[in-house]
Amino acid sequence: MNLESLAAELRGFVGVTRKKQIGELISFFPIESERIIASFGEDAAVIDDGDEVMLFAADGIWSKLMDADPEWSGYCSVLVNVHDIAAMGGWPVAMVDVLSAGDPEISKRVLKGMKKGIEKLRVPIIGGHLHPDTPYSALDVAILGKAKKNAVILSSTAQPGEVVIAAYDTDGKPHPKFSLSFDSTSFKESSVLAEQLGAMRELGESGLVRAGKDISNPGLLGTLAMLMETSKVGAVVDVDAIVVPEGLTLAGWLQMYPGMGFVVTTRPENQERVLEVFTRRGLTARVIGRVTEERRLIIRSGEEESVLFDLTHECVTGIH
Repeated sequence: MNLESLAAELRGFVGVTRKKQIGELISFFPIESERIIASFGEDAAVIDDGDEVMLFAADGIWSKLMDADPEWSGYCSVLVNVHDIAAMGGWPVAMVDVLSAGDPEISKRVLKGMKKGIEKLRVPIIGGHLHPDTPYSALDVAILGKAKKNAVILSSTAQPGEVVIAAYDTDGKPHPKFSLSFDSTSFKESSVLAEQLGAMRELGESGLVRAGKDISNPGLLGTLAMLMETSKVGAVVDVDAIVVPEGLTLAGWLQMYPGMGFVVTTRPENQERVLEVFTRRGLTARVIGRVTEERRLIIRSGEEESVLFDLTHECVTGIH
């Protein structure tokens, strides 16, 4: 395995590079509220609500995905938002959407996918906005969730010395119309998905995990890099420990949205218990690395290693 080539491919992956402009936007949004516990850099904003917190997030569907398959876009709009809440150790409450589609047929296909996502993940859409006359097609969804205040899992709390654990469902296959999307959910029963998503809530409420994210468009290592950037730490990852679904290459898998997956950090003495929770709930989980003080994400295979991201002078999102 040529790690330098792998690192170069992942650094140039559009799922990673399209995140870099996020940090530039933050200065336009001053936050003046004592109720905001956490905001930018997290999978969902955390708002004080007594013994619980409200979790508030939004996701826009990638135009490439919308062009490839409007129905799958609709389904994924629900899936990714529910994952944002689960990643924080919470449970989803409801969603609202903004749909723009000048073509009634595209709109119908998007809505059909959203309906399937709602039924599969059991989270309602209760309002939103429709643009029926746009020259383009776009879909954005926002979600409200809740969590126990002492059980929230953040992206900004990873500590040097912790281990990195990746957990995802390998039972699936790439979507036939969009190869960067691994479908591990659409054919599963709702109860199975609820069990898998509930892993993060169990880990948060048990105190086993305090830092984590759902694996999103930047892929496993791109998502880990965002967590490292927000936590102001680094990591060393053994790529040989990463489980790759049958029929896929490591490079291909690391550029996929896995459908159902999380990356977390935990203290070494808790790693077996964290692995047990993920495994019991139907996810393939492995320790893939460790958190370091040096702000670099290094990938390693045997005696060979390569710097994937040097966060001392480059960024993934620009959120510090």
